[in-house]
Amino acid sequence: MFEGVFERIGSRFARSELRRTARELLLGLLAPIERKNGWWLAEHAGHPGPDRMQRLLRTAVWNTDAVAGDLRDFVVEQLGHRDGILVADETGYLKKGTHSVGVQRQYSGTAGRVENSQVGVFLAYVSPRGRALIDRRLYLPRSWSDDERRCTAAGVPDEVLFSTKPELALAMVDAAIMAEVPAGWLTADEAYGLDPALRAGLRERGMAYVLAVACNTLVNTTPVQRERVDRVAALLPEQAWQTRSAGPGAKRCRELDGLPTPGSARPP
Repeated sequence: MFEGVFERIGSRFARSELRRTARELLLGLLAPIERKNGWWLAEHAGHPGPDRMQRLLRTAVWNTDAVAGDLRDFVVEQLGHRDGILVADETGYLKKGTHSVGVQRQYSGTAGRVENSQVGVFLAYVSPRGRALIDRRLYLPRSWSDDERRCTAAGVPDEVLFSTKPELALAMVDAAIMAEVPAGWLTADEAYGLDPALRAGLRERGMAYVLAVACNTLVNTTPVQRERVDRVAALLPEQAWQTRSAGPGAKRCRELDGLPTPGSARPP
């Protein structure tokens, strides 16, 4: 399967040396080596130093978006299902310097605290057949987007402007819709559920969603009254909830309580 995937993306690298290095890079990322930096990946590939790996990722000319599209198409071919869903989430990459694009002191879920890091927003595809990442965006904070000289020095294209993380997630949803990825709805955590523009954008696109919100989020209970969502939930009778599987966990099936879809019957 690996060879089939690489044959698909190999044409994105015009030179044979780049294709060979890209193949070695991917094999290194899949290998059980302790660290996945340039030196370790180069050593795994039998290179005398990290130059070839670093050149591939920094200065070599190849279309990263086209490769990402190839990956998305492959995932849909293998895992596509009418019950598929999209999942948006982010992760942080801890850094020591100040030159990596998008790096600043910011909250990193990887570390669980504010650290000097980059943050990437990702879109995953999940279906009964499996799950895999299908898209990605690097978050560029205002400390970068508002500093033209810094962006130019780091090679950030002029058309890349500041976007919030929910805006990046919505852009990836648009790409998935354009590619006809079979997904009925999107789910994400509170960082995305609290963004009204994201929710409105999903409704405009006809994309259903299940997004987490803070317990103190206000919702309309009458045309003139708003209540905290946790208080509204506490007033609902026990019969209003259904226990549904959230998939297998490390020790047992994970179960969550949720409200039934309007018009659906409660199972016995």
